[in-house]
Amino acid sequence: MNPLAEWTRLVCDELAVTDAVDMDEVTRQILVLTREVAHSVDRPAGPVTMYLIGLAAGRSADPAATTAASLATVREMVERWTPAE
Repeated sequence: MNPLAEWTRLVCDELAVTDAVDMDEVTRQILVLTREVAHSVDRPAGPVTMYLIGLAAGRSADPAATTAASLATVREMVERWTPAE
């Protein structure tokens, strides 16, 4: 097992979120989108955005669906992003 997968499994176990989502796929999507946000918007915006997606998922009755929808929404926002002058 690679370090990221091992760490993610341990954190999921510790935080009792093992049944929330398919972590392999979500991890891939989060890493890609974090990079896109960091390069398109601002570097610190990447992890902050992922935190906000996590908040939205945590407040939802269906965290997996909310995560997927939030990732798609943010991806669209990045594509439209134009910084204010």
